[in-house]
Amino acid sequence: MARHIYPCPLRWSDMDAFGHVNNVTFLRYLEEARVDFMWRLAPGNGSDAFTGGVVVARHEIDYLRPLVHRHRPVTIETWVTEIKAAYLTLRYEIKDEDALYARAATRIVPYDLDQGRPRRVTPEEEKFLTEYLEPDPVKKGSVKKASKAATKPAGSTDGAGRAEGAVSV
Repeated sequence: MARHIYPCPLRWSDMDAFGHVNNVTFLRYLEEARVDFMWRLAPGNGSDAFTGGVVVARHEIDYLRPLVHRHRPVTIETWVTEIKAAYLTLRYEIKDEDALYARAATRIVPYDLDQGRPRRVTPEEEKFLTEYLEPDPVKKGSVKKASKAATKPAGSTDGAGRAEGAVSV
């Protein structure tokens, strides 16, 4: 298991009126790390993985502490937590030796730019991504609980008068 390490420089213009890096700028940092990982690193390993295009389907960011401008870069670690037939999930940590500033995740969909539609992850891309695959720390240890219906007799209710397993909308 490996993580891609990207030293991301901070720019004076990244700060907002409150003197810390603006929340939108964190998305730009993630983009820089993702592009470095998927387009610079992949071809550097002799792969043409993802050169056909990808789109971002989802972002999640947990801001943990303010990041202020400084001259040394912040480190962004990127790794893969999920590879499916038609998408993958990347996770990130924005940090330095003293602090963790943010954790994030991005769902990426491979995209055929010529045809203008999503496509499947290729075997070559999956091979490349597998080198960076780690269990998802958020989903780690989550165990599916046994269904209440399995432990209650048939016809019992959930306390609101609904039969076990019934859903109200």
